[in-house]
Amino acid sequence: MYGVKSKFPNLPEEISGLGELAYNLWWSWHPQGRELFKSLSRTGWYLSGHNPVRMLHQLSEEALDAASKDPHFLRHYKAVMIRFQNQMDPKTGWFCNNVADPGVGTLAYFSAEYGLHHALPFYAGGLGFLAGDFLKECSDLGVPVVGVGFMYPQGYLRQRITPDGWQAGACELVDRENAPIRRLLDDKGEPVVVNVSIGKETVYLEVWKVEVGRTSLYLIDTCTEHNTPENSCVTDRLYAGDPESRLRQEMVLGIGGIRALSTLGIKYSVLHLNEGHPAFAVLERARDMMAGGLSAKEAFEQVRRTTVFTTHTPVPAGHDIFPHSLMKRYFSHYLPSVGIEMEAFLELGQNPANPGGFNMTAFAMRCSAHHNCVSKRHLEVTRKMWRHLWPDLSEDKIPLDYVTNGVHVPTWIDRRLGDVIFTKYLGRDWLDEHDNPAVWGMIDDIPDQVLWRHHCAMKRMLINKIRDRARHLWLDRERADPSLLMSSGLLLDPSALTLGFARRFASYKRPTLILSDIERLKRMVNDTWRPVQIIFAGKAHPDDQQSKMILQRVFNAAREPAFGGRIAFVEDYDEQVAQYLVHGVDVWLNNPRPPMEASGTSGMKATLNGVPHLSILDGWWIEGYNGSNGWAFNGALGGESDLLDAKAIYDMIEGEVIPLYYDVDEEGIPHGWVNVMKEAMKMTGPNFSARRMVKEYTEKFYRAAISAAVSRPTGERGWSRELGLDPFRGI
Repeated sequence: MYGVKSKFPNLPEEISGLGELAYNLWWSWHPQGRELFKSLSRTGWYLSGHNPVRMLHQLSEEALDAASKDPHFLRHYKAVMIRFQNQMDPKTGWFCNNVADPGVGTLAYFSAEYGLHHALPFYAGGLGFLAGDFLKECSDLGVPVVGVGFMYPQGYLRQRITPDGWQAGACELVDRENAPIRRLLDDKGEPVVVNVSIGKETVYLEVWKVEVGRTSLYLIDTCTEHNTPENSCVTDRLYAGDPESRLRQEMVLGIGGIRALSTLGIKYSVLHLNEGHPAFAVLERARDMMAGGLSAKEAFEQVRRTTVFTTHTPVPAGHDIFPHSLMKRYFSHYLPSVGIEMEAFLELGQNPANPGGFNMTAFAMRCSAHHNCVSKRHLEVTRKMWRHLWPDLSEDKIPLDYVTNGVHVPTWIDRRLGDVIFTKYLGRDWLDEHDNPAVWGMIDDIPDQVLWRHHCAMKRMLINKIRDRARHLWLDRERADPSLLMSSGLLLDPSALTLGFARRFASYKRPTLILSDIERLKRMVNDTWRPVQIIFAGKAHPDDQQSKMILQRVFNAAREPAFGGRIAFVEDYDEQVAQYLVHGVDVWLNNPRPPMEASGTSGMKATLNGVPHLSILDGWWIEGYNGSNGWAFNGALGGESDLLDAKAIYDMIEGEVIPLYYDVDEEGIPHGWVNVMKEAMKMTGPNFSARRMVKEYTEKFYRAAISAAVSRPTGERGWSRELGLDPFRGI
């Protein structure tokens, strides 16, 4: 009943499948797909920013007609399309063979952001890329998932740094016509429209679809002519600032997302909430079940038994809390339809340790039977944070588990490393078995010089990319400021030991820690024989003034002449820049204030590519560090912790990292360093991949939730027994 309209009427019939392929992000993690578009037009591929939808719109009819008659291109085209179509079969894959029939075990995955490709800038940072990697790996394994999120018309943020170092970014409108996303249409060719009540108002939503391999992602959008101007901007940009706007946005995501799935006729048996932002989905899902004949008690118990909730942050500010006055204003008209009194509803969102408002994480915890953290250390911290929800249980009995995050290997591995070197030394099928440690053990067979020369080539590509961006900055007459040019990395040296620090700028991540002892740092970067250089990248949230000031300090250090151009700040950090950085720096630096790092995935992406991690022992690194795959230090305690941690980093760099990096043989190969690179890949590849992560989610949570979905609810209200709450009292 619902479909999408073809956008490439001028494609010749012989190569018409390029249109279908362009709109499916399968090509973004399958090199043969990218090579097909590149062979169609290398210039077009470059000018489109590696976006095949834009490229096909820009190519002339003559170029497309010529390709349709080129025997060499047609052979390539047919081979890729056969592989693509074979991998779209929903009845194949690990899940179908080992867990359940996809028709029984479909999952609805809700997240406020998704990091899939730079052509779809619907992400702010690690949470979004985790969600994007999750969808890609579900496609690879055949896990039947439908994703739900927002189609942010304004994207997130185009970062621009002023001459005084201040982040003065602006949102850039998403070019929907030239992005791999399509609006869903009904059988009359009109946009699908869903409505949801927000307080006393009706907000209308349109639905957009992104194909992620054999996984579908549905993005809802309030920017429609059916809405008032105020309601049109609900989904304008990621993470609205004030509490009321945020609450309206999260109601649209949770309640509107479930209604969108219902309108589209999409059946699912398990709900997975990625953080607390979409938690209101449980209300609408229960309402749907009540419409199907269940009582309120039975419906909410069934929702609880079949809901998985993932919490990502130990930072208090990362958990949304809304005033009760707002909750009453916006939910008083909705709650009667789900059979819950207002006071009982507010109690579901109460954090006993801080009862001043409606806490979305507390609400999500109470409305789900399966809760997980994103690393072993995060589990320990979260149990302490939320033990008040289970006052009668000892800390080790609190029903929380963990699945440590992982990264999608085909997305983040360098193509040349994977397709050429790994294929030669690990075998042609290494990627199909990349969660097997034995496969990665064969990395020891790669000659040191092969791995090192590849890394040096990637480092040159990174620095050339940075210089190219600096050149474009100079061509922008309004911003052709010499100090901006100097800070952007124009003087970076491909032969110098290069540290990378790239992530969202926030105070707890301590980007300026390595700038703590300026004189000591100057000696390191200006050493004639063994210099060190540092590349910074990252964005501060537009409303976070403190983080903007931290970024300004980093930028001002980058343009300080005393550092000789060996500190750089790369403006407008995005997925494309991240790829260059995790492939090309020598060391990935990470020094958050513990225990604030729930997991962290940027270090996984770097170590996957042989870039060793130098990190404080927090998040995933506690599980990942084995003594030979990088460097680690324990965070200091007390008021001097920043100074002590900075000293630990300096000591490690000067005493261990620099000597090992510059200890080379007559051919310039640092064999000791390459050993660390190999150990980094051998640890990360099988243990911190999205494949391991998705399989672990399935075994720990999805199997039980799917089983609960096919059994009739008992109405015993397990949450009442577990948490001492009965939201149906008096009903």
